[in-house]
Amino acid sequence: MSVSRRTTISKRALVAPAALAAVGLVLSACGSKAGDETAASGTTESCVNTSGDTIKVGSLNSLSGTMAISEVTVRDSIALAVEEINNSGGVLGKKIEIVAEDGASEPTVFAEKAEKLISSDCVAAVFGGWTSSSRKAMLPVFEDKNSLLYYPVQYEGLEDSKNIFYTGATTNQQIIPALDYLKEKGVKSLYLVGSDYVFPQTANREIKAYAAANGIEIKGEDYTPLGSTDFSTIVNKVRSADADAVFNTLNGDSNVAFFREYTNAGLKAADMPVVSVSIAEEEVAGIGAQNIAGQLTAWNYYQTIDSPENKKFVDAYKAKYGATKPTSDPMEAAYTSVYLWKNTAEKANSFAVEDIQNAADGVTFNAPEGLVTIDGDNHHITKTARIGEIRPDGLIYTVWDSGSPIEPDPYLTSYSWAESLASK
Repeated sequence: MSVSRRTTISKRALVAPAALAAVGLVLSACGSKAGDETAASGTTESCVNTSGDTIKVGSLNSLSGTMAISEVTVRDSIALAVEEINNSGGVLGKKIEIVAEDGASEPTVFAEKAEKLISSDCVAAVFGGWTSSSRKAMLPVFEDKNSLLYYPVQYEGLEDSKNIFYTGATTNQQIIPALDYLKEKGVKSLYLVGSDYVFPQTANREIKAYAAANGIEIKGEDYTPLGSTDFSTIVNKVRSADADAVFNTLNGDSNVAFFREYTNAGLKAADMPVVSVSIAEEEVAGIGAQNIAGQLTAWNYYQTIDSPENKKFVDAYKAKYGATKPTSDPMEAAYTSVYLWKNTAEKANSFAVEDIQNAADGVTFNAPEGLVTIDGDNHHITKTARIGEIRPDGLIYTVWDSGSPIEPDPYLTSYSWAESLASK
């Protein structure tokens, strides 16, 4: 049956984070060097140098390992945004210089490289990360060093930090709309398949809480290490369970093996659809459209969005990286994050962390996905939810959207069934 378009805008009752402590020396556009004095709070001094005609930022993505299939293109979209901004005059009169590092698909490496970018390269902000394990490994580094991370990927929620801006979706902007869509389509049972780390495990706790409150049976739940390529046992269990749909939280190149095995087992989207929250256009190409056509995804952006802003983004990306290269949600969120940092710095007239934090609330950008706005309390952004169908041409087409941007509710305070999740 068809599902009518509707808006799922939820007002949250989050307790605002503790008041920001005094941190470091305020940097002005005219050029002073942070760290000339120690902050009264004892926070680590910043070595960001604004005295020249450039400002450094970090790009930290997995360029090797199991997550490279997803993250190399995120690195590319960050570089595209920086190039565009530099061609338009830079930020506060300064050109942006990227210092790029490889997180190598290892959380510990992400933490080490974040430390290097902040303390040795003296970047004003870092753009990157993908898995929640990488983000959680980096979080204490950014808080201890009082620096800024712009994290561009959907995640499980139940987190906020004054040192992180989350430009991918939180739970109520992706997973909950996907579950609402399945429910309205008549789905009464689900099988959960995910990679064995923070995001899938937490997301599935949320999915199970939603299911219990909405009369949906969970017929099975399986996890496999990142990078796994043997899915014969799991797919056989999925087939035997005969659920109405599969909710997929696998990450990286494990998706290639999973969907090829799914197809080989004779399972089809028409009979048992898979809803994925970490497969975008780039991963479709690696999996092979023939192995995944007809399956569903939940994101906030697809290359096929029809808008002037998206046409400009897609054309620019293809002109720089190749006509056959697709754009995707995490790439767009990373591209958007650079512009949000730029717009916030210009509003603050400063590159200083404290000034960026204080100026962030209400900062907007007309992104390829649509208008996004920073929530100054929790550092997430408004996002329009979209359910997409993967077609034989390898692209994803919107079959439902929320109609307007959804306010971020990372702790799911708007949902009575989620009351116990944040405390676990």
